[in-house]
Amino acid sequence: MTSSIPFGFSSTAADVLEGVELAGRNVIVTGGAAGIGLETSRALAAAGAAVTIAARRPDEAERAVAEMRQAMPAARLSVRRLDLSDLSSVQEFAECWDEPLHVLINNAGVMAIPELQRSAEGREMQFATNYLGHFALTLGLRRHLASANGARVVSVASTGNLFAPVFWDDPDFRFIPYDPLLAYGQSKTACILMSVGIRQAWACDGIMSNALNPGAIATGLQKHTGGLRTPEHLRKTIEQGASTTVLLAGSPLVEGISGKYFDDCQEAPVVDERGALPFKGVARYAVDAQNAFRLWEMATRMVSSPL
Repeated sequence: MTSSIPFGFSSTAADVLEGVELAGRNVIVTGGAAGIGLETSRALAAAGAAVTIAARRPDEAERAVAEMRQAMPAARLSVRRLDLSDLSSVQEFAECWDEPLHVLINNAGVMAIPELQRSAEGREMQFATNYLGHFALTLGLRRHLASANGARVVSVASTGNLFAPVFWDDPDFRFIPYDPLLAYGQSKTACILMSVGIRQAWACDGIMSNALNPGAIATGLQKHTGGLRTPEHLRKTIEQGASTTVLLAGSPLVEGISGKYFDDCQEAPVVDERGALPFKGVARYAVDAQNAFRLWEMATRMVSSPL
């Protein structure tokens, strides 16, 4: 039961992984060289995991890794190029992976792009980057996850799920007037539904998957919104922001739990309306089994037959 997890809003990644030994485990962190992704990579490497940072700009990622190695000379850290908005890049990354994968952390993301942009395949950019690229990556790595015997897939979502469902007939905003927050919300709802879908489709492989809200953390993610606007008492540090991710990635406290959405290191309640600040919970449509199946089918067609 998640009620026995002794961590919450103020817990840090180091708190969550204290005493946890991850030697021998291979981990991929998309966007793992900046923001909460960087702290996620650092914390997991400090616990002994071999961490591969998948980055769109590998040169910048290498500089971040060099700084981590200075502080942790024994850390097993590497960088590989990955552009989630380009399915050919995703395919290349997956095809080059050749060992068991114990943890895949779908962390990279973009937020509230002010004007409508499209990916290399013609998809709305937030949906393409935050969800569809991660879906294609996870599919491409399935056999490596299965061979790890108890792998975990962790998807970083957000309270954005409370702002929009998946727009089934128009996910790319070809008819719906583009709205940055609606597009972001759709992409994060889709990330949560992916975890529900993995539970439904891949339980036979021993693969568990959960999604999470890291909280309000000032990072480069808010470059299109004029910075973080959340009231200060509701904000987290980067170290606190990575705590729920590493809980789902490496803690024995969540062994066997799958298809759930976590917030502040706890399973979040399902809600039927957004309510007022502070936004809490996960929208019912974002954890609905039928929605998860429908999205899985739709996304499978999208990644196999791009526009």
